[in-house]
Amino acid sequence: MTASHVNLKYGSILGLFAVVLMAVVVLSLMVGAFSISPISIIAILLSPLTSLFGLDLSSYYTTIEETVFWNIRLPRVVLGILTGVSLAVAGAAMQGLFRNPLADPGLIGVSSGAAFSAVAVIVTSGSFLGIFTLPIAAFLGGVVTTLLVYKISTRNGKTSIPTMLLAGIAIGAIAGAGTGVFTYLADDDQLRTLTFWTMGSLASATWESILSILPLVLLAMVLLPLHARALNAFLIGENISGHLGFDPDKTKKQVIILAALLVGAAVASAGIIGFVGLVVPHLVRLLAGPDHRIVLPGSMLLGAAFMLAADLLARTVVSPSELPIGIIMAIIGGPFFLWLLMHRMGRHTF
Repeated sequence: MTASHVNLKYGSILGLFAVVLMAVVVLSLMVGAFSISPISIIAILLSPLTSLFGLDLSSYYTTIEETVFWNIRLPRVVLGILTGVSLAVAGAAMQGLFRNPLADPGLIGVSSGAAFSAVAVIVTSGSFLGIFTLPIAAFLGGVVTTLLVYKISTRNGKTSIPTMLLAGIAIGAIAGAGTGVFTYLADDDQLRTLTFWTMGSLASATWESILSILPLVLLAMVLLPLHARALNAFLIGENISGHLGFDPDKTKKQVIILAALLVGAAVASAGIIGFVGLVVPHLVRLLAGPDHRIVLPGSMLLGAAFMLAADLLARTVVSPSELPIGIIMAIIGGPFFLWLLMHRMGRHTF
């Protein structure tokens, strides 16, 4: 297959993912406890420009629709996109780095470590860095957890995947215990916040919460794809990647920090949402192959669509109430993880 055919294939797949994302975005903006028609959405989006052209589109939407759109629906969609992108790309990067599709941020304890730091800040009412306090605290917790798991599971430059998973479970349990202690110390208002937050939700989306994580997510999204070729080399072998001109230690440290940055941002803004980093990169690889030059951008698009679709289901299945999105992800991701585990063991049935 020539390079032009490969590029066409990759472009077609990414285009398909983009179309899926746009469709889910439109549905997410329209559907909810309070529905908004497509015409109203277009008119509301164009309303800031009407003064420039002397148009009046206010007859196409109500004040309530405008308020719901700008203050509730759109922030939630934007936060869902950022959260889905963060978790999916972090999962893809970790799986490439550890050369194993089971290396989901939630499974190896990164999310638990990030959550522990975030909960500590919430309960102690820390605000030393303003709106960036929670994301940075979660990021630091994620970095420390990732480095601990990596250090425990690596000997003589080789990472043991079983040891990594077991270490992740153990450290995640310790972080979970710490989270439990802070939850016990929380007052009633903090406890209500933590209970819903620890199950994952986009319900608290605001423009301020989006602003608090946007710089961190954009930084990681720009820098991680620069490591795509190095991650491809890691698929062959860590030692071989060094012979191909890449610095394995430098690559590992940078990818771990960037992945932890994404997980920390996601946990700080939406709570603990598992399995996105496991399911999405695997689906991208099934459709497009293992090349990280398409796995990373593909995971961005499909991760955002996957998160928005799960959120749409979470807030409509029991409308006007809503389920925590973490429950939806567990229902989808749990069976998928079992299937993936059995597939790797060569067992497709019990």
